[in-house]
Order: sequence, then C-alpha cells, then structure tokens
Amino acid sequence: MDVIYSLIPGMMLFGVLLVVVLVWAVKKGQYEDMEGNASRILLDDDDDMLRESDQSKEANVDKK
Repeated sequence: MDVIYSLIPGMMLFGVLLVVVLVWAVKKGQYEDMEGNASRILLDDDDDMLRESDQSKEANVDKK
C-alpha cells in the first residue's frame, strides 16, 4: 500500500510533464501541416534524379 502513495504523485508529475510537452509542440507548429509530407512524397518530381544520373554518365564518358 505504501508503494501506491509514492506512485500517485510520480504519475501525476509525469502526466503534467506530458501535457506541457504537448502544448509546447502545438505552439511550435508541429501539427500544422499534417497532410503536407504525405502529399509531398507522392508528388515528388524525379527530374532532378534523372539530371544527376545523366551528368554522371557524361562525366564518365569524358574521363575515358
């Protein structure tokens, strides 16, 4: 029974700490753009990757 008396304040402190961290994250804007990253990965443009591979091929041809 004595253990419960020490766990209750500890868990209350832990809960308050979690609420403080959540409020801090919301104020910093962590949850503003929930769909942006999901859409960004689907709409990624591969032209940059193609240009880089073409340039590396041209550089290898020039070295030979």
